[in-house]
Amino acid sequence: MIALSLAEIASVVGGQTHDIPDPSAQVTGSVVRDSREVEPGSLFVAFVGERVDGHDFAEQVVASGAVAVLASRPVGVPAIVVDDVQKALGALARHVVRRLGATLVALTGSAGKTSTKDLIAQVLQRKAPTVWTPGSLNNEIGLPLTALSATDETRFLVLEMGARGVGHIRYLTDLTPPKIGLVLNVGTAHIGEFGGREQIAQAKGEIVEGLPEDGTAVLNADDPLVRAMASRTKAKVILFGESDEADVRAENVRLTDTGQPSFRLRTPSGASDVTMRLYGEHHVSNALAAAAVAHELGMSAEEIATALSEAGSLSRWRMEVTERPDGVTVVNDAYNANPESMRAALRALAAMGRGRRTWAVLGKMAELGDEALAEHDAVGRLAVRLNVSKLVAVGGREASWLQLGAYNEGSWGEESVHVSDAQAAVDLLRSQLRPGDVVLVKASRSVGLESVATALLGAEGEVAAR
Repeated sequence: MIALSLAEIASVVGGQTHDIPDPSAQVTGSVVRDSREVEPGSLFVAFVGERVDGHDFAEQVVASGAVAVLASRPVGVPAIVVDDVQKALGALARHVVRRLGATLVALTGSAGKTSTKDLIAQVLQRKAPTVWTPGSLNNEIGLPLTALSATDETRFLVLEMGARGVGHIRYLTDLTPPKIGLVLNVGTAHIGEFGGREQIAQAKGEIVEGLPEDGTAVLNADDPLVRAMASRTKAKVILFGESDEADVRAENVRLTDTGQPSFRLRTPSGASDVTMRLYGEHHVSNALAAAAVAHELGMSAEEIATALSEAGSLSRWRMEVTERPDGVTVVNDAYNANPESMRAALRALAAMGRGRRTWAVLGKMAELGDEALAEHDAVGRLAVRLNVSKLVAVGGREASWLQLGAYNEGSWGEESVHVSDAQAAVDLLRSQLRPGDVVLVKASRSVGLESVATALLGAEGEVAAR
């Protein structure tokens, strides 16, 4: 974080100082909520969780070098005490962002947020120092913590914004007002909480409503609900996609023999060829979104294409491809799942598995509400249409819907199987995998299917990541 005295922080957040011998002492390190991340000069934020109370670690973090604790009660060590720790953290982030000389880029969407954020960060890093959301810490706690990790040298701040209801993104943009607002797509993720795609579009579009007149809204030309958001902003609008009307678009899209997308990137400033290291055609749209942001910030088509071609995955368990010594390829995409990302992953599996036997180890997609049965059934049917060799549906009711959809689509019989849990899936795969097979593992985060990928890789000794 930029250096701030404890007295200034207390003033910004409306807090009272307790047990602070020197209010002029400065926070020069990171702002963290995890006691294990404390370093000399840190400010520790004490949240009260369901199982852990951060206040209990106050003495430990100060002994580890924290200058003070942001707390909701006195803790016997230097502390700034506030009524609401979360609101105080947001107020501090808002204050720091206003003092930064950085350009804020905010993005949202139903699918692909984290992958696109990682691409934007890797492209912009080539131009100037860049800070971005780690993983998918995109909520009312993770976002301000990311903003507070920026320093005086930071020139670009890339913030992923998530939402589970109308008003959530508006709250986040009030904390960290973006200069560039990007919307990737409107899908069915969390549709059970929102109530419908129109409500999702209403929530996602909040990211462009607060943009300044000299800002830029970057919108997906291939998604009608996103494109319609142009009417909700006073900022300049730039479109990306494969549509001829897109300002930044992809031409001659194809997949390599290993399933990696290749295309001709065309921007208003020129064109250049891209071949990505990431897997799956869905990354073309993500790359175009990143390219549109980079173009708006002054990068040439050649610079953008080179950066996209060299960019990798910065976040775990998102199309993480590893090849075992015996030739089995494991694709760990188990961080999360919704109907859009599940379809994209299956298409990537089909492309990667040309001439090889393919396995789709799939589990529940959460928060789909009344759409759950139809969406799981549709994913199972798609696996058949894509000629995936084996479907292993893992879990309870939703997994049975996946398996039934596959069975009804193609009368697979023994080619699709429903197992009770991750260990049963591991046992099945260990007994039936052959050298050269490709295995995709994907489900919502709550299912924990990353353990299947870990077991398949760990059981074989040393592996080589591609």
